Amino acid sequence: MTLRTSRKPRLLGLAAIAASAALVLSACSSSPAEDAEAKPEAGSTVSITDNYGTVDVPVNPKTVVALDNHVFETLTEWDVKLAAAPKGIMGSVWPGYTDNEDVVDIGSHREPNLEAIVAAQPDLIIAGYRFGDSYEDIKKQNPDSVVIDIAPREGEDLMTELKRGNTILGQIFDHEDEAEATNEKLDDAIAGAKKAYNGTDTVMAVNTSGGKIGYLAPGVGRSVGPVFGALGLVPALEVEGASSDHQGDDISVEAIAASNPEWIIALDRDASFAPEEREEGSAPAAELIAGSEALKNVPAVTKGNIIYLDANFYLTEDIHAYTELFEQIQAAFAAA
Repeated sequence: MTLRTSRKPRLLGLAAIAASAALVLSACSSSPAEDAEAKPEAGSTVSITDNYGTVDVPVNPKTVVALDNHVFETLTEWDVKLAAAPKGIMGSVWPGYTDNEDVVDIGSHREPNLEAIVAAQPDLIIAGYRFGDSYEDIKKQNPDSVVIDIAPREGEDLMTELKRGNTILGQIFDHEDEAEATNEKLDDAIAGAKKAYNGTDTVMAVNTSGGKIGYLAPGVGRSVGPVFGALGLVPALEVEGASSDHQGDDISVEAIAASNPEWIIALDRDASFAPEEREEGSAPAAELIAGSEALKNVPAVTKGNIIYLDANFYLTEDIHAYTELFEQIQAAFAAA
């Protein structure tokens, strides 16, 4: 039997078929599972383990307060907006936050304006590090906010801790691939510096502050100490009972010179602060080391084997800063 149809219904039937085909193609190109992976649903959470335990954190939280210097560079790269931040200890490194009047200033860890955090009504507060002593107060004053501390834990390997914190940020802000790439870049920088090191040259770490040269102990010394373990550097001098004090240990420059280091890695603690905020007698690290009578004949000085950390390193101390430092060390070792 032959069925006769009018032209109009036939055209409608073809349109229906085309629409069905489009739906099939659309379903093949983007499944619900893939969409969920590409962009988390609004209101979703992720379970992370911070320095205090397991915490459920909102993914891509709407209102964020960050207090830990280790996270600012990463949040800047990911264009994460902040409701409040401690501008008093951020220098001029992150102008997107410090120069933005919409970002409330929490001040510094010495005299924090914790009430400003409450007023911001944040969904997430990234506390810790210099604000570690205020953690309990912050948590108590903000019962409706998720408060986390992912700063590097004392006694743990610093590089592992930096990667851990970075991975957690990636989970929270839906940038896991970028976080993994940053972690790999740090690993590559460490491997490159290790390969460039001859394994025998002795290394001295110092910091300069208030016109004085201080000793930074391998392992525990502020900022540079962990570099020794990461690269297997041979210390020029090891002192019993050395500390992680931010001004270094009170070891005479003559004792530093007597260790006769082949290399000096120097942290200028004052460089990251505005001139009016620097300690009395402050001078650039390069000037202090070059002008030191005691150091003038040590191999590191005579050969020019001195590595100066970035001027803002004391403020940042994050995964990006260490990656750049290891790349800098690699280049110096390779050139020598």
